[in-house]
Amino acid sequence: MTAADWILLARVVRPQGRKGELLADLLADFPERFADRRSVFLRPGQGRSTAAGTRASEPRPVEVENHWLHKGRIVLKFAGVDSINDAESLRGMEVVIPPEERAVLTDDEVYIDDLLDCVVYEELAGSLVEVGRITDVDTETTAGALLVILLANGGEALIPFVKAYLQRVDIAGKRIEMRLPEGLLEVNAPMSPRERALPESELLAA
Repeated sequence: MTAADWILLARVVRPQGRKGELLADLLADFPERFADRRSVFLRPGQGRSTAAGTRASEPRPVEVENHWLHKGRIVLKFAGVDSINDAESLRGMEVVIPPEERAVLTDDEVYIDDLLDCVVYEELAGSLVEVGRITDVDTETTAGALLVILLANGGEALIPFVKAYLQRVDIAGKRIEMRLPEGLLEVNAPMSPRERALPESELLAA
């Protein structure tokens, strides 16, 4: 099984507490379904290396002793991780599971990691126009998940991932069709060279 086959559930941010608890960004699974997991796997995250200087090829299993939600993130307690030093050694690690352990979703649910690299199309006057590619999903907002879109011009846009905007989601084909409110993309358009050159006070006044 390759690294791409593993299902990414969470990414460890930092230690949380004095007894080995870990604060993590919840990336794929649904919080209530974490209660059903007695074990998960850990692997080095992007940019993190093993002692040999290369990313580990095989995730290692760990037992989940406890978990709870905290300000939009999840706190995890693993067996054998009982101190701040133990927890610090896991900073940046990814929590993954093999694909056969993935929870079955309903028709209107998707995994966050499946959205990555999908191409978003906007319906305009009966035609579909390519908006850009999803590079990330921001789940740390009170308004729900935001799709981070890399636009064709190199800029970036944030689009709420809500049912009201969705027309069609084709995960297998890496394609998402949406009907967006007028002006939504313009709000997130990159600044022009003239705008970037303006003092901050003038930019805010504009």
